[in-house]
Amino acid sequence: MSATSLAALARTSDPQSVLRRFLALDAVVTGANGLAYLAASGPLGRLLGIDRGLLLGLGAFLTVYAAGVGLLASRARPAALPVRAVIEANLAWSALSCVALALWLSPTTAGAVWTVLQALTVAGFAALQYVALKGLQGSSD
Repeated sequence: MSATSLAALARTSDPQSVLRRFLALDAVVTGANGLAYLAASGPLGRLLGIDRGLLLGLGAFLTVYAAGVGLLASRARPAALPVRAVIEANLAWSALSCVALALWLSPTTAGAVWTVLQALTVAGFAALQYVALKGLQGSSD
């Protein structure tokens, strides 16, 4: 997703809408990733060099997580505490992905690149959500 696309998503005078859009984007991307892991764990496991069982577990987790983030995004006014929990979970996922890559996983080159790219994407979601939440809190002062 380009900076122009992100700017278009954020273009609104309503800070709640910005936050909800970034949560929804997170839910869609995470859900698609989770469903792909569930539906194609064998071929993806071979491509990425990641155990099929691990991908199935991650797929189930990501699908449930995405549903929760989507539910939060559907709220007219998402509460700050659950939004902060999503931000922190995204940061933890990003960090753990890098740790797993360094210490536990032995992926293919494609798997290593995928792990880094998804970690950066998830960290990006956390940053966007943090900025949107801060903007929302700043607008209520």
